[in-house]
Amino acid sequence: MKVYLIGVCGTAMATLAAMLSDRGHAVHGSDAHVYPPMSDFLAARGITCLDGFDEAHITSDIELVVIGNAVSRGNPEVEAVLDRKLRYRSLPEMVRETFLWDRDSIVIAGTHGKTTTASLVSWVLADGGRDPSFLIGGLAANFDSSYRLGEGREFVIEGDEYDSAFFDKTAKFLKYLPNVAVVGNLEFDHADIYDDFEAIRLAVRRLVSLLPRGGSLVLGADNAAALEIAEGAPCPVTTFGLVSTADWRATDIETSPDGMTFGVEHRGARVSEVQVPLVGAFNVRNVLAAIAVAHGVGLDMPTIAATLARFKGVKRRLEVRGRARGVTVFDDFAHHPTAVRETLAGVRAAFPSRTIWAVFEPRSATACRRVFQVEFAAAFHQADEVIVGPVYRSSLPDDERLSESELVDGIRRTGPRARHFADVADIVRAVAAEAGDGDQVVVMSNGGFGGIHQRLLDALSAPETPSAGVASVK
Repeated sequence: MKVYLIGVCGTAMATLAAMLSDRGHAVHGSDAHVYPPMSDFLAARGITCLDGFDEAHITSDIELVVIGNAVSRGNPEVEAVLDRKLRYRSLPEMVRETFLWDRDSIVIAGTHGKTTTASLVSWVLADGGRDPSFLIGGLAANFDSSYRLGEGREFVIEGDEYDSAFFDKTAKFLKYLPNVAVVGNLEFDHADIYDDFEAIRLAVRRLVSLLPRGGSLVLGADNAAALEIAEGAPCPVTTFGLVSTADWRATDIETSPDGMTFGVEHRGARVSEVQVPLVGAFNVRNVLAAIAVAHGVGLDMPTIAATLARFKGVKRRLEVRGRARGVTVFDDFAHHPTAVRETLAGVRAAFPSRTIWAVFEPRSATACRRVFQVEFAAAFHQADEVIVGPVYRSSLPDDERLSESELVDGIRRTGPRARHFADVADIVRAVAAEAGDGDQVVVMSNGGFGGIHQRLLDALSAPETPSAGVASVK
């Protein structure tokens, strides 16, 4: 089949294009701006990406069009598809129809931890001999990929709550035919899509309503909103967490710069001890969720524990980008106040006596909005030094846009030293001039942040560090 993807350079769409190509479909597409890394990713797989949207791209030999959720009416290619009544689908519909009907879908949902949990489940199942498929929203380091097409029954998929397409404003995860659903936690997020927390909760309840009677619902016991989802579940429920009532519980957690060791109890009985190269209570919960899923599909605890010790993490989830002059630079995707707070708490547990820098770019639709202003101010209290970059979405109205100066003032009231710089070059100069041996610099952004990670490492490696005296400090 010849498939055309409108908006193919988005991460999820490019991944779908590669999956379809691997299945033998003839795949090409277009995007408004063709640029690395996804353009290189597509080119390496022989997938043509046309630069710009043009009605002429919709040729008569195209059999099916996949329309990404970043495009809408008025796009010339969308208009051509509708005018000619060509077959079209959203991304999640295409995933469902092509890959999921004959598999057991393990859908990883919730506000936080989806990518890491999905990567953990995928790795444990693969290393444990189950040969799963997976599709996740990040690069799983064990596979150096965001997808895999295996021969086993299980298909692990990150349950994205974003809308599906301009013609379908329901959550993507409602298309994924769940046999197992994991909901680790629920909070208000994605204020650009959802009006309030109740709207998110309703979407997740709809996901649960799709589970078969022989399926499984796996819930985070430490989050009251997640636990409430159990009410009316059509299938057995399993819980995980740190509280004593959890079916799967972690005890005796020990943290070091190399990761964590903790005991695992199942319904009150100690069944294993695990080691993982991850830090933070949030990652303990992610690991417990993976254990619950893997045990539920038939893996034994010795196998699960052995696979977890070989887990390599996920790109951009507290990933070490490098070390220079004794300073460690991390890249972290944190874009929500809870994610910021939990990540910094994990770093503090691993490095209790070190100076921790948090360099934050308010970039995501959540991070840019004033509705989270107070929560963000409280989220940085485990850091010693906080630098706030410019709000990425400057087009937001002032009454909706997060205020950098107010955020800095709020952070200062919680304890850390906080500053705002309007330019990445000034941030780099400040950190390079002031960071010392043993400092941990956590860069937090869901985007490229002007290439700041490598620029920091280059500046720290330079023979002479430039002065930090810059005029844009607030």
